[in-house]
Amino acid sequence: MSEVIHNAPGEFWHPPATQSDAAPATALVEVCDNCTAEFIAGARFCHVCGASRAQKADSTAEHYWTQGLEFLRALEFHRVKEWFGLPTASLVAFLIGVGCVLAALTVGIFYSVDNLADFQAVQLWRIQWLLAAIGAFVVAVLLRRPESQGK
Repeated sequence: MSEVIHNAPGEFWHPPATQSDAAPATALVEVCDNCTAEFIAGARFCHVCGASRAQKADSTAEHYWTQGLEFLRALEFHRVKEWFGLPTASLVAFLIGVGCVLAALTVGIFYSVDNLADFQAVQLWRIQWLLAAIGAFVVAVLLRRPESQGK
């Protein structure tokens, strides 16, 4: 038992360590920038003032991926909706119309024309896609709120 306890015959009470003996508090514990309270282990926010804990830059591949793909935030649905200034139903119909126009353009790429019957079939598919696009655009216009009603 005496091997486990160091300095067993000595005193168990020691005076508190002075500031020069102790390591700086900021090196061991993270402190909130706003209120200088210590963060609870694993907390993302300060328990006193609610400020966010400063994120340290990590060198993992995930961090680089998220920074590299930051431009995709512009394609979020609510940002596109604000950019076009359309309500949700009108924006969905507009995007369907854009998809139909793209489908009409790509039909000729995927199907080769060998004779007149193939040419007519490809043109008929293009006409159908373009009619669907026109219908979607008309729905998008009809579902759009007039500016005078919103004010």
